[in-house]
Amino acid sequence: MEAYFDNSATTRVFDCVKDIVVRTMTEDYGNAAAKHSMGVKAEQYIREARAVIARSLKVREKEIVFTSGGSESNNMALIGAAMANRRRGNHIITTNIEHSSVYNTLGFLEEQGFEITYLPVDGQGHISLETLKEQLRPDTILVSVMYVNNEVGAVEPVEEIGRVIKEISPETLFHVDAIQAYGKYEIRPGRQHIDLMSVSGHKLHAPKGVGFLYIRDKVKVKPLIYGGGQQAGMRSGTENVPGVAGLGAAAREIYTNHREKTDYLYELKDYLMTRIREIEGCVVNSRPGRDSAPQIVSISFEGVRSEVLLHALEERGIYVSSGSACSSSHPGVSGTLRGIGVRQDLLDATLRFSFGLFNKKEEIDYAIDTLKELLPVLRRYRRG
Repeated sequence: MEAYFDNSATTRVFDCVKDIVVRTMTEDYGNAAAKHSMGVKAEQYIREARAVIARSLKVREKEIVFTSGGSESNNMALIGAAMANRRRGNHIITTNIEHSSVYNTLGFLEEQGFEITYLPVDGQGHISLETLKEQLRPDTILVSVMYVNNEVGAVEPVEEIGRVIKEISPETLFHVDAIQAYGKYEIRPGRQHIDLMSVSGHKLHAPKGVGFLYIRDKVKVKPLIYGGGQQAGMRSGTENVPGVAGLGAAAREIYTNHREKTDYLYELKDYLMTRIREIEGCVVNSRPGRDSAPQIVSISFEGVRSEVLLHALEERGIYVSSGSACSSSHPGVSGTLRGIGVRQDLLDATLRFSFGLFNKKEEIDYAIDTLKELLPVLRRYRRG
């Protein structure tokens, strides 16, 4: 039996996505910038995908810019907004549990003279709104906060954060990394005061190599890529028609009967969290039920290194990812587990199980049975 529980790393595409990607690679394969009918047809795929995504967010179609994925979207949001608004200030606020595509980008901006403030989180992975208020300054140009943490599934109070920012400093931009949130939540940038939002396709059963950045109308962002002026000059380069079409198809599919799909993920999550209690020495780091994201469960296994357990599970056809904190000279890189107060001895004993819509409860049963078999052996080996 095979059980793929690494959907926060990447997902299997929907059948409708596969079909439209193949069609736009083998039949409707024109360049969207071409003036002939093949080009017009390719452009129609892009327009339809943009319309579907805009409807899912209740935003304008012109506010969606397609990218190569989440890392580019984060880079474009942070570097583009910082450079475009530098005259107003050079202070940026983020958290100490962000993804490396945010941290390393902010590290680059520090080298360019920007000042970065890293907010701590509590045991649930949430920032303090009071601390945010204290750190906002007249020269704060940007606040960047992850919607759903990719390691433990903590969900930040995005709407409340946005409200605080706009009440205290209306001109400060609010960027949200929604890479683990889009497709799992009904996101409304207007109501939630979001100015910039990053999304990656392969986290929601779309292809790899495609994503988008939501840029609220009138927000100033400098492009990172210059060339032929595609996408209103915001992201030059020949459009990835198969990727964009696939992303649009995935967005349409995942937001059709969306509540049922999300409820199913919560059902899988709750089932794993219930069954893992049958095994001694397992500490669940994610919050139960609706208190955290529906697709992510972080579990620490006492007495076993995460890498050893990961490969032992892999040999049985069970695929998960390591949730251990990485050591780094940069404050907060992969600091989620430290940030929420996970015990020192468990930092290198943590795995992430992440669900997708193709998973079944039977796969969880198989994983639990396998863990019951493997853990006593691995724990004896380590003690020896």
